[in-house]
Amino acid sequence: VALPDKVAMKAKSAAGNDARAVSSPWASAFAIFMAIAWTTPTLGLFITSFRKQEDIQTSGWWTAFSTPFTLNNYKEAFSGGGANSTPLSQFFVNSIVIAIPAVLLPLLLAALAAYAFAWIEFPGRNFLFVAVFALQIVPLQIALLPLTQIFVNLGLQGSYWSLWLSHSAFALPLAVYLLHNFMKEIPPSLLEAARVDGAGHLRTFLQVLLPLITPALASFGIFQFLWVWNDLLVAMPMLGGSPERSPITMQLNTTSGTLGNRWYLLSAAAFISIAVPVGVFLSLQRYFVRGLLAGGTKG
Repeated sequence: VALPDKVAMKAKSAAGNDARAVSSPWASAFAIFMAIAWTTPTLGLFITSFRKQEDIQTSGWWTAFSTPFTLNNYKEAFSGGGANSTPLSQFFVNSIVIAIPAVLLPLLLAALAAYAFAWIEFPGRNFLFVAVFALQIVPLQIALLPLTQIFVNLGLQGSYWSLWLSHSAFALPLAVYLLHNFMKEIPPSLLEAARVDGAGHLRTFLQVLLPLITPALASFGIFQFLWVWNDLLVAMPMLGGSPERSPITMQLNTTSGTLGNRWYLLSAAAFISIAVPVGVFLSLQRYFVRGLLAGGTKG
């Protein structure tokens, strides 16, 4: 009779040992060290973005509090107020125009495809789902050249459509896989109740499933937005002949060479480029955490 109690006590003891191992002072010290090591360069770049050019050239960023700060760096980098400076306002807008459709389009298509794979019976469903999932192993670099040739033949080279379709195609396999697994965790009784009430597939998807998969949509939307906003590899071949449609990453890549000795502008431009991704992540952090933890527990 005492055997189950001993097993339970051993399990609790093992769990306690694991918890103590994770919360040991050495683990905490290592985590603090890694956090400082990762954030110190970013902090230095952030402080540099508020310093004057002569201060940057004569002292390090750790002495910045002894010199006055300025907002002229951001004004000059964003609007091009200084001589030979590169305005980022147009390219900032271009990045927004590129990122929003490149996030919404794969989310819409992936949600519909995931619903079909999860809850609609049709011939070859499992084979098609495995084929979609297998597309994730195709390297991005291999697909860029044939995809560029296709857009050239269609007359879409250098347009926003080339980027929207490219980012959507590269994101769909993973999005379908993640949303499909999330939908399979939803109790079938909810869909059966909707069918009893006379709801079809479209109404069931919009009114029953879509509100429930909002955390998963937000989680993948954040990842996709960060990828599209920081993308340079896809944008360069797709928009090579249309610099006026270039995202902010392409412009930063260009100005890093022409303004390599003007750190006060480069640092400000770098933080202008990351302002939107940070804001998106912070505003959707609640949904992001819920989407990551979804399916981890039951009940």
